[in-house]
Amino acid sequence: MSTPSMPSQVPPHGRTLRSRLIRAGWIVGLPLLAVIAAAAYFGMLRITERLEREATAIAAATGEGQPEPWLRVSVAGRDLTATGEAPEASQREAAVGRLAAIDGVRRLTDRTGVVEEVSPFVWSVERPAAGRVEATGSRPAEVGAFELAQRLKPALPRDATLSDNARAARGAPRDFPDAAAFAVERLQDLTTGAVATLNDTVISIRGEAASLAAYDALRTALATPPQGYTLGTIEITPPVIGDFRFGVSRRPDGSLELNGHVASESAREEIRAAAAEAAEGAAVDDRLRDARGLPPGIDGPALARFVFQLAGLLHEGRVSFEGDAVSVEGNALDAGAVAEAQTLMRDARPPGIAAGRVALSARPIVPYVLRIRRGSDSVTVSGHLPDRAAREALLARLNPRFFRESIHDRTRLADGAPAALGAAVAAAVDPLSTLASGELTITGTSLRLTGTSLYPESAARLAQSLPKAMPAGWNATVAVTSDAAPSATADMGPCRQRLAERTAGHTLRFAPGSTALAPEFYPVLDAVAALARACPAERIEVVGHLDPAGVKPETQADPVADEAAKETAPKPAKPDPKKDAKANKGKAKAETKQEASKSEQKSEPKSEPKPEKTEAERADAGADLARARALAVVDYLQKAGVPLERAAAPTGVAPLSDRQGIGLSLRS
Repeated sequence: MSTPSMPSQVPPHGRTLRSRLIRAGWIVGLPLLAVIAAAAYFGMLRITERLEREATAIAAATGEGQPEPWLRVSVAGRDLTATGEAPEASQREAAVGRLAAIDGVRRLTDRTGVVEEVSPFVWSVERPAAGRVEATGSRPAEVGAFELAQRLKPALPRDATLSDNARAARGAPRDFPDAAAFAVERLQDLTTGAVATLNDTVISIRGEAASLAAYDALRTALATPPQGYTLGTIEITPPVIGDFRFGVSRRPDGSLELNGHVASESAREEIRAAAAEAAEGAAVDDRLRDARGLPPGIDGPALARFVFQLAGLLHEGRVSFEGDAVSVEGNALDAGAVAEAQTLMRDARPPGIAAGRVALSARPIVPYVLRIRRGSDSVTVSGHLPDRAAREALLARLNPRFFRESIHDRTRLADGAPAALGAAVAAAVDPLSTLASGELTITGTSLRLTGTSLYPESAARLAQSLPKAMPAGWNATVAVTSDAAPSATADMGPCRQRLAERTAGHTLRFAPGSTALAPEFYPVLDAVAALARACPAERIEVVGHLDPAGVKPETQADPVADEAAKETAPKPAKPDPKKDAKANKGKAKAETKQEASKSEQKSEPKSEPKPEKTEAERADAGADLARARALAVVDYLQKAGVPLERAAAPTGVAPLSDRQGIGLSLRS
């Protein structure tokens, strides 16, 4: 059995010598490696420089006969990247072939193309960062990339550079560089992310304004686009500000001034509509500036409604929203309006809005104002009335005369009404009802009627009749115009046919015993009046109708007329002692005679009841009622513009039956 051999032992001094020799070898080899690396580096530099020289020469040669060379070549070591658009495919192939033939090129990336006709011609610039603007899409082939960049450089935002990634193409609109500069210049007033696009001759811009001043500058610049170009989609978001405000001021003449900020054009339109309603026909001065920044949690439309609700209680003053609070100050409409404003501020504020200062005072209502405004589909009554009875009386007079319109009552009750207010209103409501649109304004004891009439004759008649109908101590002015065209001449045959068509199915039938026009009469009579204007050679004849046999007449009260009669009735004179003494003596004698006559009457038998009317008397009464109805229709037609001599209720014509209703016919 052999014994295992032990590993040989290397003397310590042998290991040390070996390590020293290895380190010495590395020290001797490092300089050699450095020399080799330096030689390779400088050799590559020489190769790269040579490649750049040869590629640049090839690219420069493509500029012959062009505004500038179309070929652009970038070199990275021994790799080449070619970009640009050649005017012709053969030129592109030739240039790429020359690049590929350069000695020492390892890889050639071909990103070239051929100039094409494009439609639509679209070019866009975007501002992705504060210091960079990128162009994409198509740029004019006839304008070189360098030349276009030089044209755009003054329009770039401060410290920004242009990165042109657009491709050359044909089909650019005229004066493209000017329009492109206009679009790039707008980016100066927009934050990052903004985009401006030229689509043929349409300029569109999208982005957020950098500030209020920038927003105003944008609106001013966009008002005058380059000649030959129009604006397309403009989506510019107002800037965000830290002190968002909104206010409404009411002037003594009832007009409103809007100031502060509004977040969008749609919000502006809603605010203008609410302001027009609150102004009740007065002017609205819009001084709002576009800005965002309404505190979170506050609903903009709800805030606007609340502000206008408070402004409606002011005769003169201001409602303002600042920070997160609404304040109101000025002169209220009356004492009740002060309490209403305080209640609104306490109980009706929208969520997120704090109650600010309420500094309102109520002054005597001088002058006393009442306004009735007729629009296309509504009638609005505002101002003051003395009591509820006057309000109910006014509405009772308006409802049957404006049955097709909705009536909005915004009147308030207050003392100080001038004498005979009801009589003045009663005299002016009927003329207002004949207008297509108009306004009746009572200021103290002065009444003014303005508006537009469908009929020139009616407008002229109102200027004469309304002042005469005013109560004592009142004055009236009329400013009513008519846009109606002159009447056209028509043949008798077609006129009669059109009259039959317009009255077919619309029987005009008065209530039993009444001569008051019913609301459903007005559309028919308006159409008849318009026809009469178109047939100037014809005369309208109106025949009334009888009541049904055995029907009792209806009684219809007119509360406004009753009130007017009370106001215009002579008041009892103050007692005079001397006259009273004489009157008492005469009264005593008269009473003695009356007592004697009463005693005689008591002894006489009671008188027999009045005999019923004979058939002839009833026929006469019915004929008189029918004629009165015909005259009422004639009066309406004349007020609607039919000349006096062309509308009549002829005498000697038998009245029609209740079933037939009012008769209307044309006579030459």
